[in-house]
Amino acid sequence: MHQMTLRLMMAVGIAVMGSLQFGYNTGVINAPQQVIEAFYNETWLGRHNEPIPANSLTSLWSLSVAIFSVGGMIGSFSVGLFVNRFGRRNSMLMANIFALIASALMGFSKMASSFEMLIIGRFVIGLYCGLTTGFVPMYVGEIAPTSLRGALGTLHQLGVVVGILIAQIFGLEPIMGNASLWPLLLGCIFIPSLIQCAALPFCPESPRFLLINRNEEDKAKSVLKKLRGTTDVSSDLQEMKEESRQMMGEKKVTILELFRSPLYRQPIFIAIVLQLSQQLSGINAVFYYSTMIFQKAQVPQPVYATIGAGIVNTAFTVVSLFVVERAGRRTLHLIGLAGMAGCAILMTIALALLERINGMSYLSIVAIFGFVAFFEIGPGPIPWFIVAELFSQGPRPAAIAVAGLSNWTANFIVGMGFQYVEKLCGPYVFVIFTVLLVIFFIFTFFKVPETKGRTFDEIASGFRQGGENRPNKQSSPEEFCSLGADSQV
Repeated sequence: MHQMTLRLMMAVGIAVMGSLQFGYNTGVINAPQQVIEAFYNETWLGRHNEPIPANSLTSLWSLSVAIFSVGGMIGSFSVGLFVNRFGRRNSMLMANIFALIASALMGFSKMASSFEMLIIGRFVIGLYCGLTTGFVPMYVGEIAPTSLRGALGTLHQLGVVVGILIAQIFGLEPIMGNASLWPLLLGCIFIPSLIQCAALPFCPESPRFLLINRNEEDKAKSVLKKLRGTTDVSSDLQEMKEESRQMMGEKKVTILELFRSPLYRQPIFIAIVLQLSQQLSGINAVFYYSTMIFQKAQVPQPVYATIGAGIVNTAFTVVSLFVVERAGRRTLHLIGLAGMAGCAILMTIALALLERINGMSYLSIVAIFGFVAFFEIGPGPIPWFIVAELFSQGPRPAAIAVAGLSNWTANFIVGMGFQYVEKLCGPYVFVIFTVLLVIFFIFTFFKVPETKGRTFDEIASGFRQGGENRPNKQSSPEEFCSLGADSQV
């Protein structure tokens, strides 16, 4: 069993600052909606000598929220362009240029009386966050020892939820969610960026990248010694060399080849569905519109109930961090999906009976908190790092790009469409999510292999054997599990 070393902890901690940025920029736009809309109106009035038409304001606001996801889609799809050319660490360093540009655009938009600057800034920070959602899980997965990979992989999601919570607290009206300080609320993202820029040069490059992509064995060995805190790193090196040998037989994998090759078709399909299970579970509907849901449920001080949901979110991510290596990825994902489906049914009942039965508003709070808690046990953290586990070094960047794109696309669809669907379905909107959760549960049960305690090569060879021996038959999870059952580290 590998020990957690100071160097490893520092490298992971610095990398996860990117995840914190992603969370912060996802959550920050929720609270100050009214003051930013007032700024849009003022700017319009200054230019056209008339107030902004209501439908134009709605469109501008929707664009401000959704363009973040468009940037995210483009960014996540570009991950492969950076990581193979510049390395994992240097890619994270370079991405901060986008965060600094976005910070300036959004922070000075009020001074310049330009809502266009704010919208472009949201797009640019979306680019940064899209890249980050690829870089961070990949880097952390590659520097972590096999026995700690799940726990450290969960830290990406912990960074995201802590970022959301900070954004919710900073966005309170007495703090920064007011007419004079909202530019600072959106612009203060330059602070973690500068810290990351200063600290990343002292973090090691991924040893897998050095050995497998650059063929620099001595460098990889010295990095491993520092990360593992021991002089004997022969087992790690051996595993990487084995993976490198396997890679010699496969050429660099493009995105198209992921879908064409029977070798990768099944793992890429699993990776995409897991990302969709994260976004289409309804979690973003809860986060983007939680304040509105609590208002409908007649909760006094709904914004504090939303922050309560953020605290539950963070607490249960920590729970996942400690149990993921014991319980396994697949089990936690199944528990999370089943629990969320149950809470979605409770929420539907609570919202439907709100007018008729007293106390239903409290049931809706319990249901939302439960929904968030179950999300963070499985569907929150697991899809991000399991993608890095399902693929060997060759196809990994392309696979992470595809998985990231599907995640951001689903995020965009939910962000844009939820309001309209909610108007149509009223309190029964969560029935749609319940149905989706059940479908994802069935898929995970039958198709997703357990990756706990298995090396990257063992996981990949599980798919290889499934693909070569039975080309027309999907392998069951039990067969995959048996392949790696004896390889606990």
